[in-house]
Amino acid sequence: MRLKITHRTDYGYSSPVAYALQRIRLTPPSGYCQDVPAWSITLEGAAEEVRYRDLFGNETRLLSASGDAHTISVTASGEVDTRDTNGLAGPHTGFAPLWLLQAPTDLTAPGDAVKDLAGSVSGGNDLERLHRLMGVIGERVAYTVGSTTAMTTAEQALVQRQGVCQDHAHIFAAAARLMGYPACYVSGYLKLDDRADQVATHAWAEAYVDGLGWVSFDPSNGISTDERYVRVAWGRDYRDAMPISGITFGQPDERLEVNITVEQYSPPQTGGQNQ
Repeated sequence: MRLKITHRTDYGYSSPVAYALQRIRLTPPSGYCQDVPAWSITLEGAAEEVRYRDLFGNETRLLSASGDAHTISVTASGEVDTRDTNGLAGPHTGFAPLWLLQAPTDLTAPGDAVKDLAGSVSGGNDLERLHRLMGVIGERVAYTVGSTTAMTTAEQALVQRQGVCQDHAHIFAAAARLMGYPACYVSGYLKLDDRADQVATHAWAEAYVDGLGWVSFDPSNGISTDERYVRVAWGRDYRDAMPISGITFGQPDERLEVNITVEQYSPPQTGGQNQ
């Protein structure tokens, strides 16, 4: 499936920005599940300072802004050809060793609730246990917009039994690691069946299974990823894969607006016409 994606982020400030530095991870890679024939990032009110691949292989750009800017806009857009691989996300890549993906982070540190969750999933083979884990998370943690923040931990979301896709991914990663699997957090896009316009990116988790590689699990939807998903960045938790992060010096009031469209796209046909 070819997906056409536009992701625009606008920052508006009440006064000129003395200095701002932003880090963006908004470039989907070509790989096991997808190919990227066309992708671009355009900037308004900011300049690219450096581009590099981080520990996990994510294309990362550092942007700066200063002077008279009252607005900063970042637009990522392009086309991605996706494949349904039955949830398989490919072999391990990047510089991060697998043992690093088994260690807890501040956002995925297990407490009593996560430990109880991991302990409740037993029996069967690797895939059966991990699919059961995904299902239990969906049952215990209701998808509730606005119930958590970017810094809510897996333990906190599980205790309050509410969260969003970020929380579901953190809970899955935290529990899977306790069960002995390297696990990661993935940010990207999901084509919805009922609309093209969206207000946020999507997130899910992956677990590494010997003999298979990385396998994806989306507890928010109760499925492994298919051709509707676009993988953009990954890491130990949200902080490693967040699309945009940064700091602003000075005291201007900030207004943030995000607009995302993800839709199926059919390239124009070339060649002769039927007579």
